[in-house]
Amino acid sequence: MKAKTTDRFALRAEGLSKKYSIRVGEAGSRTATESIYDAAKSLWNSSRMPRQEVWSLQDASFEIKRGEVVGIIGRNGAGKSTLLKILSRITAPTSGRVEINGRVGTLLEVGTGFHPELSGRDNVYLSGIILGMKKQEIHARFDEIVAFSGIGKYLDTPVKRYSSGMYVRLAFAVAAHLECEVLIVDEVLSVGDGEFQMKCLSKMQEMGKQGRTVLVVSHDLPTITRLCDRAILLDKGRLIADGKTGEVVSKYLHAGRDTSCVKEWPDRGSAPGNDAVRIRAVRIHSDQGAKTNIIDISKPFSVELEYEVLQPGLILAPHFVLFNEKGDLLFLSYEVNGAWGDGPRTIGKYISQGTVPGHLLTEGTYFVSACCRTLLTRDVDIEEHEAVMFQVVESKQGNSARGNIAGHIPGLIRPLLEWRTQFEDLAEPMVPCTLINK
Repeated sequence: MKAKTTDRFALRAEGLSKKYSIRVGEAGSRTATESIYDAAKSLWNSSRMPRQEVWSLQDASFEIKRGEVVGIIGRNGAGKSTLLKILSRITAPTSGRVEINGRVGTLLEVGTGFHPELSGRDNVYLSGIILGMKKQEIHARFDEIVAFSGIGKYLDTPVKRYSSGMYVRLAFAVAAHLECEVLIVDEVLSVGDGEFQMKCLSKMQEMGKQGRTVLVVSHDLPTITRLCDRAILLDKGRLIADGKTGEVVSKYLHAGRDTSCVKEWPDRGSAPGNDAVRIRAVRIHSDQGAKTNIIDISKPFSVELEYEVLQPGLILAPHFVLFNEKGDLLFLSYEVNGAWGDGPRTIGKYISQGTVPGHLLTEGTYFVSACCRTLLTRDVDIEEHEAVMFQVVESKQGNSARGNIAGHIPGLIRPLLEWRTQFEDLAEPMVPCTLINK
């Protein structure tokens, strides 16, 4: 499965597919006696039970260059874990082939990779030997591994007594430091605390800069957007997108939703509203004026409402409402324009833009509802719920309120505040003293 080390790619997959055959039994609730009887019966008649073929992965092809940090995303059952197990040589594909340059380090399910009866110390050496390293090479990196894991106190304890967090700390430290050219990481990092997650993210970024390759699976999309320049999207076992992380994440978020960064109603009769006012479009624009559903956390963006006033004399209050993915209402923003004030509108088409400043929203998915009402009366009362959607992502430049903090940051908003810090040196000069013996 190895290619020549002179090749530029670290990993190449061609037509990977994996089929499982499962037995299909009768559905419905069963009593305990019936279950025991059926289990005993199945020992004799298992070969007669109907079987169903399930394709966990189908015809996946891609190539990953050296030094790339690539995210693999998709919903539960999309085939992510199956793909990682094939790449890690834990399971063989039903069809297709994989070429890998160099050693592969894996960090998949908690509890795999280490021998439970051996101590943490012994498992470090065992992992290195499995990777093909000499004892002297492992010994040279041993102290660095222990320091990174932060569990030196328990190094001589059998790993079966470790908590899941301790296990992940040592397993990641080993995988990241034992000179593997390709590191494959599944969701297990979510077990660790925030401080350790920050160390892991920094280490994976450093590995990419060193020319080593990292594949990471996570449902934490903000982590994927910060860590990876490229992402692969799987859906029902098929690779449906491969490209820039922001674009792939956007496609993942829109799957199954009739929502994007633009919603337009070319036909006036079908547009939200009535004979007095119709909303004709809702759009999200970047700070450069382009329509987009990927917003950099540090950049401003605008919500554009296009609407038609069809009857004169109306005093209108166009506005939009912003929700997060949990349905929390973050704020409403009414059109504030001195040219109109609270005066009546003339018949015509209006395009209004409300600008949201950068460094306000935290990472995540947001929905915009477009609204328009009349003041004093209820002649117009329009709301197009969740008309458009966008994703706030954070770049790897670190130019946000995150600072040096990694992992999830709680809160509905994340403003970048101005901080002022005064310093006073409390160290006092040593005062000489004279000892007098009496």
